[in-house]
Amino acid sequence: MAVFSIIKLSELEGARRFDAEYYQPEYLDIVKKLKGFQNIYIRQIGKVVYGTTPTGGFFEKKGVPFIRSQNFSLLSVDNDFVFCSDEFHSQNKKSKVVSGDILFAAVGATIGKLAIVQNHIQEANINQNIAAVKIKDERFNPYFVGLFFASRYGQAQIERLVTGNAQFYLNSDQIKSFVVPISRKDFQNEIAEIFQNVQKELEQSNLFYSQAEELLLEELGLKDFKPKYELSYTAKLSDAFGMYRVDAEYFQPAYELVVKKIESYTNGFEKLLGYVENIKPNFDPTKYPEQIFSYVELADIDSSIGVIHSVNEIKGEEAPSRARRMLKEKDVIVSSVEGSLEKVALIDKEHDGYLASTGFFQFRPVNILPEVLLVLSKTIVLQSQLKKQCSGTILTAVPKESLRDIVIPLLPLETQQKIALLVQQSHEARKRAKELLEVAKKAVEIAIEENEDKAMKHISTNNNSKEE
Repeated sequence: MAVFSIIKLSELEGARRFDAEYYQPEYLDIVKKLKGFQNIYIRQIGKVVYGTTPTGGFFEKKGVPFIRSQNFSLLSVDNDFVFCSDEFHSQNKKSKVVSGDILFAAVGATIGKLAIVQNHIQEANINQNIAAVKIKDERFNPYFVGLFFASRYGQAQIERLVTGNAQFYLNSDQIKSFVVPISRKDFQNEIAEIFQNVQKELEQSNLFYSQAEELLLEELGLKDFKPKYELSYTAKLSDAFGMYRVDAEYFQPAYELVVKKIESYTNGFEKLLGYVENIKPNFDPTKYPEQIFSYVELADIDSSIGVIHSVNEIKGEEAPSRARRMLKEKDVIVSSVEGSLEKVALIDKEHDGYLASTGFFQFRPVNILPEVLLVLSKTIVLQSQLKKQCSGTILTAVPKESLRDIVIPLLPLETQQKIALLVQQSHEARKRAKELLEVAKKAVEIAIEENEDKAMKHISTNNNSKEE
């Protein structure tokens, strides 16, 4: 059934917007409900700034945290960020962000994603695809404002004002024209408290995962092991011909040092493909043209702890040619594309039956616990070997044939179980954080649709963190 709106000429917003998309019934309904609530414009309570990227896109191994929209996860900034130099940061003080600043993805396919800078990030900088909103009005808790824009009333404002043809974007004037409901301080504080609990859960999640990695690396004697990347070295011509590789990177001695460490492990080692099944990408969603699939790409992976943080909904007939992997619970997907090899995730029950890109390998554990395979895939154990195998020119990636050369250590079952438990605890803490965010977003929506007292009741009924 067709959905349409009829708008009077006098109701058009000046000469700025004549497109039908802007006047969709859904958006008009949102506008109507927000008008029934006392609101204020972003430009009245905060400042909007955009960032920039270092020349050439080069980043540092340490320095000032540099945030990109790919770091946004569960309304927070994950720990997988890169760094910029102190010099670059001092030259771009206008785009400095601190705890409490609200970050909007403002360019491209990530528009609508947000993050609130957490307390542990004392000072950072942002790239040109991010707009930072700095709340200056003490009547507004920035955590409440951030949660509001994560709700459907905030997201609808973002979707409605997005402009552009080849590439969508939000400019500063558009962001300044967003409205925020003027809410009671006690309600704002309740929302802010939930966000603080989300942060605690995420910190706990990261801690559990770090302990799992540390346990693995200590067991293998690889903790703090950083093989030196040699600038010059030699290799035998016979080896080059035997491997059908004449590129210098393949023979980098640092890669071989990692393999020697694995092969010297006291409990032994084995070929990767002896312990996992490499699933072929043979599912064709176009055979189901009207079915809606949840589709996972490289950008949808939170590589800090190895989980899927977002998906795209697509119809079978519209699925890209690379959407050929059907995921199963306990699979581990590992990026095969150089530059994104760290994009690794363990498939949980929620994502069973989802589609994934052929840009991943899909490993199905046979004689190894899936959580252990996840950690192996994210650490130097597999990352180094995968990087060595990368080949190609236009798109450098790991050929599937090279997987037969990758080795893994044979960890005792007791050690595997300890690692698995820590990973499970990590992912469970993240799941709790996600559930808390949903409680907060729903409460904001109830406050607008009904009243703040009912929203507070929703929080008290569903906020499990208060029971602990």
